[in-house]
Amino acid sequence: MTFDTPAGTRGSRQPGGRLFVWFNKLMARRIRRSGSFSGFDALVLTTVGRKSGQPRTTPVGWWPGPDGSWLIVASAAGAAGNPAWYLNLAAHPDQVRIEVAGKAIDVTADQLHGAEREQAWKEIVARSPRFAEYQEKTDRRLPVIRLRPR
Repeated sequence: MTFDTPAGTRGSRQPGGRLFVWFNKLMARRIRRSGSFSGFDALVLTTVGRKSGQPRTTPVGWWPGPDGSWLIVASAAGAAGNPAWYLNLAAHPDQVRIEVAGKAIDVTADQLHGAEREQAWKEIVARSPRFAEYQEKTDRRLPVIRLRPR
């Protein structure tokens, strides 16, 4: 499937800056040790930068897919724009690695659409109501991405 979610016109401010970079590194270390952060299932996502070609690492929350895959949401905390990692996935969906449960796994990413996206979204917001709040902050439809082992 295609990665085709355009940026919105309204939303919260997208996290960024040096403090955010430091916090992401701290979160990634904790996730590698425990597999969660603040009681939330999380993984470390490594993408290839769409412009730089360099590896980019980001901690993200995940939910189990019905087929043993991992589902992630490109929420950017309800910002108008898509997070950089989403754009990297769109450019290189077959050059992705995750670290989860103490293992590094090469995966392929695809964006869910239609009924499949709707079903996954219902399950995600039932488990994590915060994501419904993120959706309310923006007019961008938050992308749901499936990660499958390669």
